[in-house]
Amino acid sequence: MELALLGFFFVCWLAALASFVGLLPIAGLLDIGLYQYYGLASFLGWLTGNVYLQRARRVPKPLERRLMLIYLLGTPGFLYLVRALAPLTTQAIAPLAPLYASGVFAIFFLVPVTLKGSFGPPGRGN
Repeated sequence: MELALLGFFFVCWLAALASFVGLLPIAGLLDIGLYQYYGLASFLGWLTGNVYLQRARRVPKPLERRLMLIYLLGTPGFLYLVRALAPLTTQAIAPLAPLYASGVFAIFFLVPVTLKGSFGPPGRGN
């Protein structure tokens, strides 16, 4: 599953970069406001953080950090791609929105990761 996600995230980053450079004219294909954009960032952060926790339970300890890198650094590529799909006027109004959305994503990703084991049954050394 992680290999497919890695490929998807790579394509998202590549398409967003190609759009930024001007090789891929995709601006204006999706009319999304900032409120919806940041909502998407928070939802993806929460979802990805919880999926990472479930997947990290099944991999050996040395691979957990690599798995975290895939989920933490790959998913914002989708956010950058969604922002590249917005109209150029919307992008010009808030040019730092993808950077802020990455921060929102990271916060919502790290909440379940840092609270892992905090709500388990008492007496297990959580």
